[in-house]
Amino acid sequence: MSELPRPAQTRRRRVAAVTLALLGLLIAPAALPSAAAPRLTAGPRSVPTTIVPPGGTASLAGYAIRSAAEVSDPAAAVSTPGYATAGWHRAGPRSTVLAALVADGTHPDPFYSTDQQRIPRGDFAGPWWYRSDFTLPDTSERTSLDFSGVVSAADVYVNGRQVASAAEVAGMYTRHELDITGLVRAGANTVAFRIRPNDPRKHLTLGWLDWLQPPPDANMGIVRDVLVHRRGSVSLHDAHVVTSLHVPSPVGAATASSPPAHAPTPTPAPAELTVKARVRNDSSNATTATVTAAIGRTGIVLREDVTLRARETRTLVFAPDRHPRLRLARPALWWPAGMGPQNLYELRLTATVAGRRSDSVRHSFGIRDVRAPLDSAGARRYTINGRPLLIRGAGWSADQLLRWDTTAAEDRIKAALDAGLNTFRLEGHIEPDEFFDLADRHGMLMLPGWECCDKWEGQVNPTGTGEKWNAADRLTARASMAAEAARLRDHPSILSFLIGSDFAPDARTERDYLDALRAADWPTPVIPAASAVTTALSGPSGMRMTGPYDWVPPSYWYDKREGGATGFNSETSAGPSIPTLDTLRRTLSPAELETLWKSPAAPQYHRSPSRTFNTLKLFDEALAQRYGAPRSLSDYVAKAQLGQYENVRAQFEAYARNATDPTAPSTGLIYWMFNSGWTSLHWQLVDRYLDQGGAYYGAKKANEPLHIQYSYDDRTVAVVNRRAAGASGLTARVSLFDTAGSSLYDRTVRGLRVGGDGATTTVVTVPAVVPASGRPDSTYLARLTLTDSAGREVSRNVYWLSTRPDVLDYDAGDWWHTPTTSYGDLTGLNSLAAATVTATARTTRHAGSVSTTTVTLRNTGRGNTPALLTDLHLVDGRGAPVLPVRWSDNQISLWPGESAVLTAEHRTTGPAGGALRVRISGWNTPTTHITPSSR
Repeated sequence: MSELPRPAQTRRRRVAAVTLALLGLLIAPAALPSAAAPRLTAGPRSVPTTIVPPGGTASLAGYAIRSAAEVSDPAAAVSTPGYATAGWHRAGPRSTVLAALVADGTHPDPFYSTDQQRIPRGDFAGPWWYRSDFTLPDTSERTSLDFSGVVSAADVYVNGRQVASAAEVAGMYTRHELDITGLVRAGANTVAFRIRPNDPRKHLTLGWLDWLQPPPDANMGIVRDVLVHRRGSVSLHDAHVVTSLHVPSPVGAATASSPPAHAPTPTPAPAELTVKARVRNDSSNATTATVTAAIGRTGIVLREDVTLRARETRTLVFAPDRHPRLRLARPALWWPAGMGPQNLYELRLTATVAGRRSDSVRHSFGIRDVRAPLDSAGARRYTINGRPLLIRGAGWSADQLLRWDTTAAEDRIKAALDAGLNTFRLEGHIEPDEFFDLADRHGMLMLPGWECCDKWEGQVNPTGTGEKWNAADRLTARASMAAEAARLRDHPSILSFLIGSDFAPDARTERDYLDALRAADWPTPVIPAASAVTTALSGPSGMRMTGPYDWVPPSYWYDKREGGATGFNSETSAGPSIPTLDTLRRTLSPAELETLWKSPAAPQYHRSPSRTFNTLKLFDEALAQRYGAPRSLSDYVAKAQLGQYENVRAQFEAYARNATDPTAPSTGLIYWMFNSGWTSLHWQLVDRYLDQGGAYYGAKKANEPLHIQYSYDDRTVAVVNRRAAGASGLTARVSLFDTAGSSLYDRTVRGLRVGGDGATTTVVTVPAVVPASGRPDSTYLARLTLTDSAGREVSRNVYWLSTRPDVLDYDAGDWWHTPTTSYGDLTGLNSLAAATVTATARTTRHAGSVSTTTVTLRNTGRGNTPALLTDLHLVDGRGAPVLPVRWSDNQISLWPGESAVLTAEHRTTGPAGGALRVRISGWNTPTTHITPSSR
C-alpha cells in the first residue's frame, strides 16, 4: 500500500512523507529478542562446501560475505577455489547482508526499542561479495547455475571467470540459468556474486513503504536458493500442467447482483490435463530423447520420443486429444480450507537418451477452477469450483530481513486459518517456493502482486518515490513477470495476480505483463490493480482501495461508502494494533512504555516511518473518549484489547452480512495487515511472536463457521453460515443487560434455518435500549447465543454497546480515515463489579511433538456481573507466553453460573523456569494462575 493525497474522485494512500521515511530513516530491525520468537537465522558459523551428485541438483549451502570495500583482491582471485576468507562473515543459503551480520553478533538486535538506529547505513553503500564453494565428482555432465532472488543486482563469477554482469542479473524476481559446463572442474569449484546495493526507488526489487522501519541494508543480498544442476545432453524446462475443470458458469456472473442464499455444491465435474515442457538439446549433435510424463495418484504414464537438432529447443505437449487418459471423469479437486480437501497431484517428467536418464523434474499441482466476474455493481466476485467465495483476507508481511523459516511460516498460515481467514495478499515480497507449498497443503488462498509507490510504479504513480523506467527496466519487469508466472502457476492456492497496486501499469507495461502471463499459461484471473481503475486491456479491476488505515469506530464498517462493507476492498483496517503486555515489554524500553500510554501525540518508532502514521493520536483519543482515560500501562493495554476486539469483529461481520445484500453486496476484504515483519504497533492481527490479543480474537469470533452476530447500523441480529451445508433447528437467544447486570431485554427464537456457503438469516431486530432506572451511564451489554437442534451451543457472542452513537464526518474524510466528531460512551464498563472465575486444566501429550491443554472455565460469582473478555494464556514458570498456541476460543465473556471448555493446541516442549501454567485474566477478573494436570 502507499500513501498518497486523495484526488477528486478516488482515494489512494501514502503521501510524499514516505520519501523522508525511506531516505532519512533507512534503519533496520533484525534478530528476534526471545527464544519464543520465530527461529529465523542467517545461517551456520562456517560455510560448508556443497556437493553436487551426478545427475542431481543441490543448492549452495551458504556463503562467506564481505564488503567489497574491504577486499582489495580482483574478482578473478576472489572467485577462485582456495581463496582465503578469514575475517569474512558467514551467511546462510538465503540471506541479506544485515541478516548475516545480526546472526554473527556484528550488529545488535534491531527489533528492540530503537537499537536499529545504532546500525550504520554507510556499511551498505557499496557492493558486497558473496562467495561459495561446490564440489563435482567429475565433469561428465553439463553443469548450470539456476537462481533468482538477487537484491538488487550482481556480477557473477565462476572459477575466476565472469559469467554474467549486473546489467544482466538485475531485479529480485528475474530468474537466471547460466551454463558453466566449460568452466567447472572435478573437485572444488567457486561461485562468487558481487551484490550491488538496493534502493527500491531505483530498482525493481522490494521496499517496505510505511509498514515498518526499513532496514539499513535495504535487504541487499541473495534471498532465494542458488541451485547447481548436473544434467545429460537433453534437459527439461518450464514443465507445468494446464488444468481445465468443466464446471457450470459461476453464480453471480455478469448480471447477478448477489449470490443466492444457498448455492448447492456442484456435482463432480470432469477435468482435462495438458502437460507441457520445453525439451532442449544441449549437445552439438542431433539427439533423440524419450520423455516420460507420470501423474501421481492417477496411474497415468505417457511417453513420446523427441528428435532434436543440435542446440534445438522444442515445446512438448501431452494433450487430451492424443492422450485420452488425460481426461479425468472424477478428479480429486483442490479446495480452500473449510470448503473441502486440499487434494494434490504430482507431475514427474523424465528425459532419457539411449536408455540413460538425462534430466528429470517433479512438482505438485492441483485441479480447481477459479473465476472472478464482475457483479452488477462492478465488484470482483470470486468463485472456486463453481461455489461462491467471500474473500476474508489479510495482508502478509515477510520477515523484515527476509529470513526464511518454514516452521514459522506454517505457524502463521495455521494462525490465519484458525482466525477464519482464507486469503493472504502479498503486495510485492513474494515469498519462496516453500511458502506456496504450505499454502497448497493447508488451503490458504494467495493474491500475489507487484508493490506500490516505488520503482514498480515509477511510470504511473505521480506522488510515489519510484524513478521512471528505462529500456533495461522494461526488460527486467517483463522477465520478472515471466519468472513469477512460471513459478506460481501450478500452485492451486494462487487466486489471481495483481499486476498493479495503487496504480495500474501503463498500457505498454500491461501488455508486456499480459503477454508474459499468457505465454506461461497463467490459469487464474489477472487483476489490473488493487485500486478502482479500468485499463484498456484488462478492463475494470473490480476492486477498490478506500482504506481506512487509521482508527474508525465499529459502526463505520456497516456504511456502504468509503471502506464500508460493499464490493471488494483490497486494503482496509482501523490502523493501530497494540499487542499484548507480554509483547510490549519485549519490544519497548521502560521509558518507551511510559510514553506509549501517557503521550498520544508522541512519535512511536515501532508504529511507522510515515509522518501520517507515526503516532497513536487518533487511536488513543478514541480509546480515552469511549473507554475513559488510561490510568496505567496495563489499563491502557486492557482498553486497547477491548477496542481492537470490537472493531476487527465488526469489520469482518459487516462484510459477511452484506455479502448477501441484493444491491452492492460485499465480495471481499483484505485486512491491512495480518502480521508484521518486525515488532510493531501497526497493522497486525498477530504480533511478531504470534501472541494473540483482541484484534486476533475479534477476527476469529467474526469468522466462525456458524456464527451469530449483531449489526451496529440497524440493530438486527443475524446468523451467518459459512459451511457448505445448510443448518436447521437452530435456536437463537438475545439478551441485553446494563452494567449492574440487570436484564433489559431477552428474546429467544427457535426453529431457525440458514443456507450454506455464506448464507445469512435475520433473527430479530433489537429495540433501542434505555438504561435501567438509576444508572447514569449509557453502556450496556448484549449476549447472543446460538444452539443447534441438540441443544449444544455452537456460537456465543458478547457486545459492549452504547446508547450514544459514534458520529462520523464523511465530508471531512481523507484517504486514510474518516473523522469521528462524537464518540459512543463505554465508560460504564469501568464500573463493572469484579467477577470470580475458577478453572481446572489438563494437558494431554499426543504422539509426536503436539500437546493439548483443556481448560474448563466457570464464572462462580453470586451476582449478575459477567466476567468480560476473559483471556487465557499458556505461560512458562517465569510467566512468559508459550507460543505459538491455537485456542478453540478465547477472550470469552461468561455470566454467573456459565462455564466453557476451551482447548489449546501447542508444541510439547519443556517450558523455561518450571512447569506449564495457565494464566487467567480479564477486564474485571483478577489475574490468577493454575497448573494443569497431565496425562
